[in-house]
Amino acid sequence: MLTGDADASAAVTRLVREERGRILATLIRVTGSVDLAEDATQDAVVRALETWPRDGVPDNPRGWLLVVARRRAVDLIRREANRVGKEAAAVSLLDPTPEPPETVRDDLLRLVFTCCHPTLALDARVALALRTLGGLSTAEVARALLVPEATLAKRLTRAKQKITQARIPYRVPAAEELPGRLTAVAGTIYLIFNEGYAAGGGADLVRLGLADEALRLARLLAELMPDEPTALGLLALLLLQHSRRAARTGPDGRLVLLADQDRSHWDRGAIVEGVELVGRALRRTPDHPDRYVVQAAIAACHALAPSGDRTPWDAIVSWYDVLLTVHDTPPVRLNRAAAVAERDGPAAGLALVDAIDGLAGYPWWHATRAELLRRLDRPTEAVDAYDRALALDLSAPQADHLRRRRDELIG
Repeated sequence: MLTGDADASAAVTRLVREERGRILATLIRVTGSVDLAEDATQDAVVRALETWPRDGVPDNPRGWLLVVARRRAVDLIRREANRVGKEAAAVSLLDPTPEPPETVRDDLLRLVFTCCHPTLALDARVALALRTLGGLSTAEVARALLVPEATLAKRLTRAKQKITQARIPYRVPAAEELPGRLTAVAGTIYLIFNEGYAAGGGADLVRLGLADEALRLARLLAELMPDEPTALGLLALLLLQHSRRAARTGPDGRLVLLADQDRSHWDRGAIVEGVELVGRALRRTPDHPDRYVVQAAIAACHALAPSGDRTPWDAIVSWYDVLLTVHDTPPVRLNRAAAVAERDGPAAGLALVDAIDGLAGYPWWHATRAELLRRLDRPTEAVDAYDRALALDLSAPQADHLRRRRDELIG
């Protein structure tokens, strides 16, 4: 056992958060029930948070959590007095039989595929996988999908009801079924990474455990489907973005923008691997662009630039033009507008930003407007835009950065 200290509670919370998804994934597989697995996993999490700060973290924390969660699941099954076969189900959890080799060997990745069953609507698949397997709260999933929390809650309820009513099995899809679920699986992994790479709320800018887990899943997906451009592009994109993690905050924890980052702190190994994957994926998509491959190409332009002022904005804008042909969304248009502002000036960028609909509840639309208005020497309008961004969900470092920028205009 590892003894606790003044920071034990925070360290335990991070560790439990990192392990929760895998425990839940395993329990969903062995119980066949999302609700039962969630209840059992939550009980194990609560017990860990109560006992580990006091007694120390077990040498095998995941094993400890899984044992406690399994026992809780057994208790819950046994309490269902009218359920046929309840005792046999409980015994099988206590002493599971060895499982045969399966197409997807990793529990978490396997259940991402399972939640992305084709009989569920695409938005429901992604929402369910993010909530159950990504470990995101309902509010975090709603923010990631840019929908109201109440809408997302109803979507999750309908998805679970659909699984029950349609008797969708919690099993590994056959190899020939995997490509049909790739879009939803890739989207889920990407959104999990985004919440880890730039948390939409809370005290931390980066949730490393969540980002690392998404990267691990992306690597497993690329190994599983090595000829699929989507899988290669997704892994490349995550590697290239995550290569900057050590430079994204300063010693004081403050956010450091891309242009101001110390590029010597970037992970060169991840960049080399990511760029090589981009090349492989582009060779497989000469006529039909893939959204993740194109986004990875954009990330590669940033990663290979020797300094912020030597970023190839012409190439980046061109890649965004390609991306819009296969993935035309308001956030993509916002990112393209920011690139145009760097290439052609703030007025050109602001005109494009103001033409985008559907982002009134997205803090980075307001923040982008604020920065461009600031560059155009329109401080009153910029302050208003900063205020609108700060009224929405942001992590503490993100909010602190915008607040400092705002205060500079009124100080």
